[in-house]
Amino acid sequence: MSSAAVLGAGSWGTALAIQLANNDLSVKLWGHDAEHIIALQKDRENKRYLADKIFPATLSAETSLINSIQDSDFILSVVPSYAMRETCEKLKPIINTDKITKKFIWASKGFEKQSKMMMHQVVEDVLGNNIQSAVLSGPSFAKEVASSLPTAVSLASSDLEYANELATYFHSDNFRVYASDDVIGVELGGTVKNVLAIASGIVDGLGFGANARAALVTRGMAEMMRLGVALSAKPQTLMGLAGMGDLVLTCTDNQSRNRRLGIALAQGKTAKQYMSELGQAVEGFHAAQVVYEVAKDNNVEMPICHQVWNVLSEKVDLKTAIAQLLGREMKQESN
Repeated sequence: MSSAAVLGAGSWGTALAIQLANNDLSVKLWGHDAEHIIALQKDRENKRYLADKIFPATLSAETSLINSIQDSDFILSVVPSYAMRETCEKLKPIINTDKITKKFIWASKGFEKQSKMMMHQVVEDVLGNNIQSAVLSGPSFAKEVASSLPTAVSLASSDLEYANELATYFHSDNFRVYASDDVIGVELGGTVKNVLAIASGIVDGLGFGANARAALVTRGMAEMMRLGVALSAKPQTLMGLAGMGDLVLTCTDNQSRNRRLGIALAQGKTAKQYMSELGQAVEGFHAAQVVYEVAKDNNVEMPICHQVWNVLSEKVDLKTAIAQLLGREMKQESN
């Protein structure tokens, strides 16, 4: 039986662990909160983040990082982007031994705030070139994956043969995995869409209607494409599952924490108030500043993402941000 270590016991980590276990893998789910992991062991479900999804028999929760990855065929990191470096640093002394797998996948979405690095750059910076790495991303809500509802995602590695090998662990009748060699494109789509989903939540929270949401998604996609070109992502990747697919999902359904943050902002709450009530990471909040700064560094115009960051940082209020967006000069759609 193949085996996997899943690092990160939030809703998405738990859902992917369930998917792998349903594919007859032996899966160990690790998290930094030992008290939470002990509760998972006892309850055989993640009552905090993914209630009523009973663990398959081959899924177990593990408090020890070393024990979780020992004898695993690959490691899947599903920690928030801001915790990726810390997680890799914990792994570094363990993963460099001969007995530990060098196959590493992450499903984290975002940039590292301090360095502006993408996740693959953080992984390389800490773990070096002695591992085989890949990223998993696409339009996928944790609850639906854990419920075995139909889902399709992308799995990218610079080594396409390796991406195809890893895809077989996840792929099933309900969970389709498409291999790619465009790591930057898959990562970027999963990052920028979270910022745009906040904007979509604001639009709907203010009652601006379906026309406005459609315009927001379309012009947001144009922003994603512009940044993608500047960072050497493939346009076809951004038009696929990890880009357009994930953008449409998170901008139109309230299972998205990022979209719900936008709705909360429209209702007068601050981002910190919403996230305190939620008790989970909202990747778009952490990504907004870096997306704006990376765009600025590359001379890429991203007015929607810029205004999202202005609102989140409380530099401008919603009314002003919207007025500035709607008051922009006329342009050709291709610009």
